[in-house]
Amino acid sequence: MNTENKSDAQKTEHQRRVRYQGTHPKDFKDKYKELNPEYYSEDIARVIQKGRTPAGMHIPVCVKEILKFLQIKPGQQGLDATLGYGGHTEAMLDRLNGSGKIYGLDVDMVELPKTTARLTKLGYSPDLLETRVLNFSEIDQLVAEVGPFNFILADLGVSSMQLDNPRRGFSYKSEGPLDLRLNPRRGRTAEKRLRKISLYEMQGMLTDNADEPHAEIIAKAIVAYNETGKHLMTTTQLSDLITEALVQGVPKITDEEIKKSCQRSFQAIRIDVNREYEVLEEFLRKLPDALTPGGRVAILTFHSGEDRLVKKSFKRLAQDGIYSEVARRPIQPSIEEIYANSRSRSAKLRWAIKA
Repeated sequence: MNTENKSDAQKTEHQRRVRYQGTHPKDFKDKYKELNPEYYSEDIARVIQKGRTPAGMHIPVCVKEILKFLQIKPGQQGLDATLGYGGHTEAMLDRLNGSGKIYGLDVDMVELPKTTARLTKLGYSPDLLETRVLNFSEIDQLVAEVGPFNFILADLGVSSMQLDNPRRGFSYKSEGPLDLRLNPRRGRTAEKRLRKISLYEMQGMLTDNADEPHAEIIAKAIVAYNETGKHLMTTTQLSDLITEALVQGVPKITDEEIKKSCQRSFQAIRIDVNREYEVLEEFLRKLPDALTPGGRVAILTFHSGEDRLVKKSFKRLAQDGIYSEVARRPIQPSIEEIYANSRSRSAKLRWAIKA
């Protein structure tokens, strides 16, 4: 080998990974420590201690409260209707102590295989855990096959993995395609949804799905942008448009108020794109038939619209004698949990017991 070829070969063989810049690199793809937590446990622990959620992970909310209510016993059959990262499922599997089974459902075909692999690696075999790509509104299909459940959990929050990955388009904080679909292989993207939306429809979406106080101003800006013949293609374009509209239309508005309006707007559009209210209503309607007598269900919500639907359903079915007992008030995360995980702040836990 001549000197020139040898030098080229050495460069290829000894190419080093780009130096890791701190605990939170700016680009999602560069966060290899958080995206592979099994190899960097000490670094991940430091991130969590600061009250942050590492990229590619999700910290489950109200785990102690959920386990206390569900009263899981070995030999029971349970369901995590929204598997996500599997943090709640892992805690519930531990309570089964190797006897019984939990089914985990999710529509996210990107994250579900990762979660399944992670839990399998922890030692949970298919005899204990079975995961499926299925919307929880189709719970009746699973019940027809495997029978009713002793306990059911539904966490309605968007997972941190989805929020942190700019390719999914869930957050205004990073540049990415305006997608917002929970199942990236089905349905219309947010970009297509907004292309020909009317002012009335856009304003109603922002009001009904997120209680946005500046819904009219934001809706007018989006419709006016479409009328120029251009289309909102990225998360940054949408957040910049919202910011500009609020700066011009709301005197003395603060940066914090603009930030919250961006959050609410993305939430409202995500709910619409994924038909989240319709899906939740269908799930709540089918829920009683999915529970054994005395079966327990716990539902975590993260905004007022979801919480109202759950509260009304539980109350109505309790009055009809279908539920023997329901939560009078929602359980909320402790101050300590909110400090450790800021994304838990808006969570509300409601529960019901089948008669």
